[in-house]
Amino acid sequence: MKKESRRSFVRKTAAITSGVLATNVTFQSFANVNENKKLKLAVVGCGGRGSGAVVQALTADENVELVSMADAFRDRINSSLKGIQDHFGDSKKIKIKEKNIFTGFDSYKKAIDLCDVVILTTPPGFRPLHFEYAVNNGKHIFMEKPVATDATGVRRVLESAKKAKENKLNVVVGLQRHYQNKYLNLHDKVLSDEIGKIVSGQVYWNDGGVWVNKRKPEQTELEYQMRNWYYFNWICGDHILEQHIHNIDVANWFIGEYPSYAQGMGGREVRNGIEHGQIFDHHFVEFHYPGGAIISSQCRHQKGTESRVDEVFQGSKGSVVLGKGEIYNLNNELTYKYPKSWSDDPNPYQVEHDKLFQSIRNGEVISDTENAAKSTLSAIMGRMATYTGKKITWDQIMNSKENLVPDNLTWNSKAPTLPDSAGLYNIPIPGKTEFI
Repeated sequence: MKKESRRSFVRKTAAITSGVLATNVTFQSFANVNENKKLKLAVVGCGGRGSGAVVQALTADENVELVSMADAFRDRINSSLKGIQDHFGDSKKIKIKEKNIFTGFDSYKKAIDLCDVVILTTPPGFRPLHFEYAVNNGKHIFMEKPVATDATGVRRVLESAKKAKENKLNVVVGLQRHYQNKYLNLHDKVLSDEIGKIVSGQVYWNDGGVWVNKRKPEQTELEYQMRNWYYFNWICGDHILEQHIHNIDVANWFIGEYPSYAQGMGGREVRNGIEHGQIFDHHFVEFHYPGGAIISSQCRHQKGTESRVDEVFQGSKGSVVLGKGEIYNLNNELTYKYPKSWSDDPNPYQVEHDKLFQSIRNGEVISDTENAAKSTLSAIMGRMATYTGKKITWDQIMNSKENLVPDNLTWNSKAPTLPDSAGLYNIPIPGKTEFI
């Protein structure tokens, strides 16, 4: 199955124009946006995802310009801006003045204040705070998944989602399968009873893992964790949340429910050095759904092992393999195959932004937040099932008191988690780690 990150999407500039561009129309939206208004764009979080999302947003609409950027680190902004400028060349779409480039923990406010549409692509621990500020200030939003790293953050996002809907703000979340033609087509087939009621399934995100940023002598503990953010739960949430949420979300979408409880196992066998912080390198979770379906969920970051990113569901009449785009009957005979290859369809990363700007121009409202928050919570439930080794119910996780991310971080703050005298971090231990 073809995997495409926003980072690689930026590099492959030819693919960026594969989406259908938004059509400007003459309706006026709640935010006083019409076809003649120049939309001002800001980005908060200038890593690979933020850079890619900016390129896609500027591609999606002819009358949008990048006016402000924010990140904790100036070098990330510099690298991002150079890549965006190199992509577009001498373009009037990029209207960045030095005074509108902001760094530090409160930089998000200054960037958001200057825009009509904001891209929120920091590591996910900061998402609830940034989303809340953007909604309270009437901005249309694209934000990356997941939308929080703990249940406290999820509840905060859900509260902000209510206000966004009341104020007719568009919110698109980067769970791009919902914007991918193959998945939409197969979802329609499932809704049309092609495989009957889904009773079981398997979802996968198994690969060799991601980058590690080594500690530098001059870094404080907080800066080190933010530079190496993937390996700390307060800011990342573990890879079952940060990556595998895609597959868990697809299961929720195709079943039409959110899991009622989860149980599972996991640990650190290969990726277990000091530089790997706190997170596990493998998780296996059974998600049980109210209607009786059981989904086996597995994610693994171990080099040299089999790689697979996919979703497979079995129903009362047949089965569907989403990666291949195939449907089979109960005799395992192929009854349908999605007719296009991945390269023939519009790129879903681009389509997300096309749809967002179309909706803004049309005075319509896209509201992805509630589903994204509940799929985020599903993945957190799975994480806590593997960390504790116990069954975790939906009600338990929805009411969890875990609060990993302080609101008032500054560069003088202690990091939310600290190493011991040997440099080792608090690593979850099934059977000993308590549910909060």
